[in-house]
Amino acid sequence: MTTLRPLTVAVAATGILLTAGCADGATSGGSDSVPPGISTQAVGTVTAAPDTATVVLGVQTQDSTAEAALSANSERATALIDSLKAKGVAAEDIATSGLSVNPNYGISSTDITGYQVTNMVTATVHDISGAGELIDAAAAAAGDAVRVQSLTFSIDDDSELRAQARAKAVQQAKTQAGQIADAAGVSLGEVRSITEVAGDTPAPVPGRVMSDQASATPVEPGTQDLTVTVSVVYDIG
Repeated sequence: MTTLRPLTVAVAATGILLTAGCADGATSGGSDSVPPGISTQAVGTVTAAPDTATVVLGVQTQDSTAEAALSANSERATALIDSLKAKGVAAEDIATSGLSVNPNYGISSTDITGYQVTNMVTATVHDISGAGELIDAAAAAAGDAVRVQSLTFSIDDDSELRAQARAKAVQQAKTQAGQIADAAGVSLGEVRSITEVAGDTPAPVPGRVMSDQASATPVEPGTQDLTVTVSVVYDIG
């Protein structure tokens, strides 16, 4: 009996591989050879609106001495934190994320003219509709010392969305495998294996903060895409 050489057909556009062994299922490797199969990889995507905002606010003060700069900063940072709590942010969702004391120099690198203190506060907001009012309240509490360092949006619990993306990925893999089977003139068999390809967790999406003195500072959370990639191998029927 003539032994056929292994054949691999790759479709780069979709990442689909059709692998066939010998016509009788045997190769020179003996009984351990892998039977012919259809392997496909697919991506499922679900788009959803974020439900959590993370805002990083800074309080920056300067004075001729480090003690005076620290004292002024402490007063305004405390007022800022109190304003966050007054807007409904829980204490466990407020954290000091950075504190620095740096000298200011004059013309000479040894000529210290004063000190600058920066206190960074990170707040996690679960009611993103009120994020703009929260930023306004923080600015009012800290005055000109306030700094809005960043505003990002994320999805707190994406387990249900990930399940939906998984289902879409598996269905897409089946569709692709069926197309390959039809093109090769074979029938699609049972699922041999399914593997979820590890991917990066979606990073928080930067939000936009726009100044509007007539109303609360508007913020735009936008949407996020959550994707799941699976590799599925089918038997050839």
